[in-house]
Amino acid sequence: MTLHSDQWPNMTSREEFRFLSELVLARSSADHTMVRVHDRHAGTTRFANNQVIQNVDGRCGNLVVTVAFGGRQGTASTTDFTAGAIQETLSRAENIARVTPVDPEYLPPPGPCRFPARDTAKPETMTAGAPRRLEYANEAIGQCRMENLMAAGTVSSSAAAVGVAADTGLFGYERRGEASFSLTVQAGDATGWSAATHRSINHLKVQERTLAAISKAKRSRDVCELPAGRYPVILEPAAVAGLWAWLIRSLDAKSYLKGTSAFSGKLEQAIVDRRITLQNSPDHVDLLGEGFSTDGLPITPSRWIDHGVLRQLAYDRFTAKQEGVTTIPTLEALELSLEGSPVDSIHDLVKQTERAILVTNFWYIRPVNLRDLMLTGMTRDGTFLVEHGEIVSAVKNFRFHESPLDVFQHVDLWTAPMEAVNSETRKVLVPAVILPQFHFTSVTRF
Repeated sequence: MTLHSDQWPNMTSREEFRFLSELVLARSSADHTMVRVHDRHAGTTRFANNQVIQNVDGRCGNLVVTVAFGGRQGTASTTDFTAGAIQETLSRAENIARVTPVDPEYLPPPGPCRFPARDTAKPETMTAGAPRRLEYANEAIGQCRMENLMAAGTVSSSAAAVGVAADTGLFGYERRGEASFSLTVQAGDATGWSAATHRSINHLKVQERTLAAISKAKRSRDVCELPAGRYPVILEPAAVAGLWAWLIRSLDAKSYLKGTSAFSGKLEQAIVDRRITLQNSPDHVDLLGEGFSTDGLPITPSRWIDHGVLRQLAYDRFTAKQEGVTTIPTLEALELSLEGSPVDSIHDLVKQTERAILVTNFWYIRPVNLRDLMLTGMTRDGTFLVEHGEIVSAVKNFRFHESPLDVFQHVDLWTAPMEAVNSETRKVLVPAVILPQFHFTSVTRF
């Protein structure tokens, strides 16, 4: 349901959510009841062919009620926050629960918890509207016009109120803001790309991102074709994040316990280069840390891979209880880093490379075999040949077949963690890296 701001002027406050949740909890006849709210005001400015094609704002509020009679659960939702609509939603949830089979893995909602308070709602983002987004879009378009290039992309901003409550005493409420910028620059058949996401719309660095995408597009005009094979590679942060997204998804404890995981039997063992650490850093100013998850669990700092050693698995609440895990870590705001001395920039990685393929990004990454995390995908948005410390030519895109568990056994050089945003993962901080060998299996047709 989308409403104009004059129809629904105010974001749901903490006091309003407490009133709504207590209304549901007081009237519920179920053994356990949980209430969630997600009230979001978001806007997007889209541009293509060097002109703005859309600049809209929308409002969507959703209240979800989940009830349980024993192990029988029912869930219903509403976009109408009036007392009558909420009562009707509760009744629907109860009726669904009564005819639903027992879930053998059902657990009551978590108990009360003090959630960490984080700076999730920057005022400049929460109040950003169409004029601010239009300003950024026009800045990107103007830069591309000056270079006789074509720009397409989006600028978006959102403000949300998120709440979770249950009859166990659980209660959490948080306001969250987020802004993003994505740009594809086209130079004939060549493209360059850049993207950013931040809590603060002031930190999108639109000019810097635009110039980076323009540079990629211009460099990609003259393309040579190299044979498929194994090459040293320089992977920019988006490419690193694309590979690690599948590794992160595979940290699931259930598949580990069933023996179907690529990590089965490897807990407390080294799985990648001993200098690599993967951690949840929800308090990092450049990550999208939150206070609690949709399950009502606190989001806290945690280490998943510590100096190459797998330390934790991703548990659902039922599996955690079975295994005696009392504190469930979350994968929400991830930072990948390497111990040692990083170089200052991607440019420095290039300067210290004798010969390699520079990869801006991967796309359409899919698993070939989840037992060893063999992945396939294609390079995109700028693939270049580096020789003697310089980019000498763009090259036709490759298809690859590789496992991050293999290629990250050793990293030659790396930068400090940098922002990475792509279609495979939410924003993470990862370094750009040089890997000694990467298998490109074929040259793509485009």
